Amino acid sequence: MRYWWVNQNQTYRHEVAGGYLWSPKRNANSARNPFYETMREVAPGDLILSFVDTRLVAIGIAQSYCWESPKPSEFGTAGQNWEDVGWRVRVAFTQLLHQIRPKDYIDLLRPLLPAKYSPLQINGNGLQSIYLAEIPDLLAEVLFGLIGAEADAIRAAGAAVNPVPDDDLDTWEVKIERRIEDDATIAETDRTALVRARRGQGLFRDRVARIESRCRITGVENPTHLVASHCKPWRDATNEERLNGENGLLLTPTIDHLFDRGFIGFEDDGRLILSPVAHRPSLQRMGIDVTAPTNVGSFTSGQKAFLDFHRQSVLLQSVLR
Repeated sequence: MRYWWVNQNQTYRHEVAGGYLWSPKRNANSARNPFYETMREVAPGDLILSFVDTRLVAIGIAQSYCWESPKPSEFGTAGQNWEDVGWRVRVAFTQLLHQIRPKDYIDLLRPLLPAKYSPLQINGNGLQSIYLAEIPDLLAEVLFGLIGAEADAIRAAGAAVNPVPDDDLDTWEVKIERRIEDDATIAETDRTALVRARRGQGLFRDRVARIESRCRITGVENPTHLVASHCKPWRDATNEERLNGENGLLLTPTIDHLFDRGFIGFEDDGRLILSPVAHRPSLQRMGIDVTAPTNVGSFTSGQKAFLDFHRQSVLLQSVLR
């Protein structure tokens, strides 16, 4: 279990009512933001303290891992300069009866604030430039003690949470698929190829199979048991990239799931990356050796470019780690 602090002045009402956190991926100037990158490392059972208008007003229990998701329409004019696609995590919020004002206890809290990326200034004022920041266990313990018994009950519930797998990726991709199907400027054969590519089939799979002959992790070669998986996800890719064979790997279905959802990734030199939030016992059972480094072999220059996108925008690991 990790502890997080979220500043929600602009979006609190929508996020608490909707049961989620959402952030863009980058700042308005396209730079990486450490307080958006943290979204990638939230895991089910983590606890999130919600800070609004000088007070801690709610505690959330993360119900899911992070996934890529369009900006919620209910945000309206909030965050007009934010990207249209960002990070989302399902969270069950409980609004607190005893809402403390951290500034009233700053002399107690100041020595416990993290030296880097603290969500509070040393005078006790919040930092609205920060969205989501991890806080030390000891700071969380003190804050929970100040809130009282209701915080303890929420923490106990967090320890017993069952991860929620569903998200809106499929709904989002179906909408893109329908736009392609209705686009008369694309030849019918091309539309069919693009739609089939979403499922790793057709022309895309054929092109991937010219480069890849087996699952990089399990070594399975029988094509019946292999899925053509996009490195740069179909939903993010251009039509050309959706059919580019170098944007794919042949993987067994379980490895495809781990790669598609960002629990694993690959360095350019073939080293396997395990997300810090990936459940190690599950990875082991799914065919990944979590006890020693794994190298899956070299990639083409084109594959490296798409794998870089995967590390930057899919892998559940902060690029600032």
